[in-house]
Amino acid sequence: MIYDYFILGLRNITRRRLRSWLTMIGIFIGIAAVVALVSLTQGLQKYISDEFAKIGRDKIIIQPKGGFGPGTSKVSLTDKDLNTIKSVPGVSDALGFYVKPVQMEFNNEVKYFPALGWPTTGNTKLLNELFQYKIVDGRNIKQGDKFKVVLGHYFLDQNIFDRNVKPGDKVKINGEEFQVAGFYEIIGNPSDDTNVYIPDESLKALYNVRTDEYSVIYAKVASGFDPLTAVDTIERALRRERNLKEGNEDFEIQTAEELMAAFNTLLNIIQGVLVGIALISLVVGAIGIMNTMYTAVLERTKEIGILKAVGGKNSDIMIMFVIESGILGLVGGAIGVLLGISFSKLVQFVATAALQTKLLQAYFPWYLIVGALLFSFVVGTLSGMLPAYQASRQKPVDSLRYE
Repeated sequence: MIYDYFILGLRNITRRRLRSWLTMIGIFIGIAAVVALVSLTQGLQKYISDEFAKIGRDKIIIQPKGGFGPGTSKVSLTDKDLNTIKSVPGVSDALGFYVKPVQMEFNNEVKYFPALGWPTTGNTKLLNELFQYKIVDGRNIKQGDKFKVVLGHYFLDQNIFDRNVKPGDKVKINGEEFQVAGFYEIIGNPSDDTNVYIPDESLKALYNVRTDEYSVIYAKVASGFDPLTAVDTIERALRRERNLKEGNEDFEIQTAEELMAAFNTLLNIIQGVLVGIALISLVVGAIGIMNTMYTAVLERTKEIGILKAVGGKNSDIMIMFVIESGILGLVGGAIGVLLGISFSKLVQFVATAALQTKLLQAYFPWYLIVGALLFSFVVGTLSGMLPAYQASRQKPVDSLRYE
């Protein structure tokens, strides 16, 4: 019988094509918006997770407290802190970086960018793990370089200045002349792709700070050690070394996992707000289905009377109308899923081709598609409950003489 109800519901929908299309507009607009927004935020989440996976989940980030990122705090870390961290049981290696915003002048244009001091001495193994970027034009900074600079990919082909920069060009950084050594490959987000990489000692000289000063320290946890346990040990060691009481730390420590979790929490909040806005369209669509089903009940009053006269039960009438409204929701949801996939793929194409960013990547896990279809079917079914109940309560005699 259920199969027959589905066939009957499809026939009734196809008989009233224009009304059915108008009814489904609210559903497929809402589902399309939900699928597109969720797929893009899921893609962003996946991109961030993949980037953290490249760095490694065995990394710990130590920064001075009180800033909005590396290089913005008045407190700093030193070689003494770095050596303390290296001596902690469970830490296999550690590396410090100096980060500051710089003024860059090229072709008589002045702009501001984040700069990272590139270590030119010491162990390069951890450095290579943290920065797995390839040089696509020119070469990287090497030991002995003092006034060389490597730039993010956007400087090469995104017209950041009126004329794109090339290897060998001269630029002024905080008034000091540097020669461009090379360019990194596209990382995929504007922040990394506009970074400026200067030899560590040269960047510190531009700000007249001590050569042993750092904005952030990365530590690698040794194999077999728990990163969270290493965090506690590092915290105790730094408190002793900096003569600080528990709760009065002027530094903060995070694992790569914790940093990724913070990003994911923020993205989930944004996703929830956007999906909530998109659900308004689904409410409108549900009202449209309810209105259509009430009209269908009035139009088919005599049909209901005949069905009851030949033995149809109240439950049969109710199931018939509920399934029909559910089909309206499901078909609208299927169209919405296709539209949502198309729109998010279009956004991905534009972002990749025009903006050269990998942040806006469409990602469609199976549960997103199945969930959207089930949700649209449930919305349609619930919208048809009241009209279906009204149809099931009609008396056969009154229905047969209805004109």
